[in-house]
Amino acid sequence: MIVKIRKGDLVEVINGRLEDKGKRGEVIRVMPKADRVVVQGVNMRKKHQRQVQTQGRSLSPGIIEFEGSVHISNVMLVCPKCSEPTRVGLQRDGDESVRVCKHCHQLIDA
Repeated sequence: MIVKIRKGDLVEVINGRLEDKGKRGEVIRVMPKADRVVVQGVNMRKKHQRQVQTQGRSLSPGIIEFEGSVHISNVMLVCPKCSEPTRVGLQRDGDESVRVCKHCHQLIDA
């Protein structure tokens, strides 16, 4: 499957948990083999970390919050021109393919 969402894109959560639905955030990481993305500030998880000493350094104990991954079908790319969540089309531009907004037909990769 061709992943049309890349690292650094602004996306909106369209489906999933109620507290995350409608949130917008930047894509931190894309995992194409698992069809998942990590979005900043969405799907927050807590991990209880104990103090560990390795090679003279110690990791601080406490509760660590981090972003969990979201399935790629639950997010939609936000067009930078019309600022609407939109589907993405691909267009050939010479040797390379560029992404196009389906709403305003503007290039996303400019």
